[in-house]
Amino acid sequence: MFRRSHVALVAALAAGAVAGCGSESGSGSASGDGAKKAATDGGGGEPIKIGFLSDCEGAFGSFFEPTASGANLALIKYAGAKPAGEKPTDGVTGATIAGKPVEIVGYGCADDTADKAIEETRRLMEQEDADILIGPLSGDEGIAVANYAKEHPDKTFVNGIAGAQDSTLKVGAPNFFRFHPDGAQWSAGLGDYAYNKLGWKKAAIIGDDYSFPYTSLAGFVAEFCAIGGQIPKRVWAPLGEEDYSSYISQIPKDVDGLYVGIGGSGLISFIKQYEEQRGRVDTERMLGNVFWDDPLVLKEVGKSLVGGVTSAMTAADSDSPDVAAYIQGLKDNYGDEIAGAGPSVFTYGYYTGMTALIKGLEAAGGDVADQSKLQAELAKVTLSGEEAPWGDVKLDSNRQAISNVFLKKIVEDTTGDGVPDVQTFARVNDVDQTFNGAFSADTPAPDRENPKCEAGEAPPWVGQSEDVSFGE
Repeated sequence: MFRRSHVALVAALAAGAVAGCGSESGSGSASGDGAKKAATDGGGGEPIKIGFLSDCEGAFGSFFEPTASGANLALIKYAGAKPAGEKPTDGVTGATIAGKPVEIVGYGCADDTADKAIEETRRLMEQEDADILIGPLSGDEGIAVANYAKEHPDKTFVNGIAGAQDSTLKVGAPNFFRFHPDGAQWSAGLGDYAYNKLGWKKAAIIGDDYSFPYTSLAGFVAEFCAIGGQIPKRVWAPLGEEDYSSYISQIPKDVDGLYVGIGGSGLISFIKQYEEQRGRVDTERMLGNVFWDDPLVLKEVGKSLVGGVTSAMTAADSDSPDVAAYIQGLKDNYGDEIAGAGPSVFTYGYYTGMTALIKGLEAAGGDVADQSKLQAELAKVTLSGEEAPWGDVKLDSNRQAISNVFLKKIVEDTTGDGVPDVQTFARVNDVDQTFNGAFSADTPAPDRENPKCEAGEAPPWVGQSEDVSFGE
């Protein structure tokens, strides 16, 4: 079962939103002289300068501290760093890579919009003179940063956890790397499950109206339709919407099921309002994307979702020693609250990204003067064991991760905290970005109407998911 303290994690996310929006520089970032000094204590020579970019405002602002904790943990484990304070955005001290000191030039604050992400990227890369950027968090931000990277080939960019497909598949910046699956990959296995296990033949989809949900729902559409399913209706609501009544009314009643791609606090509102309009959630007729087993969602509306199935690249109930070591590392350095956010894809994506960056820098001898060598080494980096505790990671030719995805069911509370648990039941191995040719540089980008619902050759994992049962 999903073992974690729900209350502690929610407190951590709330604290992150407050802490992330305070700033010495006045720009919503932790980039004052104190943070820089802390980052460079120890070591000698010219530092390797890294800029960190996540969201401290907007729909995902509560993940600012957890994302920073993931990046920092990699520096602590693999670069000899120590936390500079209680909060992850206080920075780290004593980090060295290939014998060179590491300086975090700032913990940049975005707000889930492309404009703010680019404003902070420019500040970190051009004003603070970072050699490398790790980030951003959200889909539209990722596409914008990838395009910025293409215009700045002398710098290197490692994605944080932004999941829009276009960042790697379409933009094609040779200096932009993503060491985690994209949003479509996170949905792998759900189309197969809906069609072959639940017996759905027709499904509607509903999601937030921006690039990440387009990508997330595209994975379901491509897989479900390839094996014979139909998608008669797609409904899109603005990110941050509070009143979903008009969108719920657009969901047809003559379908077998609904795949939900609404995230964050919006998902809580959506589920409550859906029950008011349509009655209880029939979890045999509703699936959800990566946000469904978010602890905040489970705390607020989880009882309504018991029996529902979701998928993502982490499985919090895993009994792997590598997962245990990763969670313990967060706990040792930042306490129980942040450790509770360890299984979040937000925390984990920044951890694998920074871990890969450290390996690439080590292989390049810490050379950031001519970054072509670093970029060549990053393209060859693979992650395994404690470097990627939920499954090995390798990159394809687009510098996009190929890795595992887990299918999980929300189940009744067994711990007595009143919050439902999550139980992993299957693993889809080695999910690639193309879905057997459904997505390519030449196909239309995921949007309100694409991909089209077309029958075709199924992705290779259909019918091949591996049964998993942790903790039994």
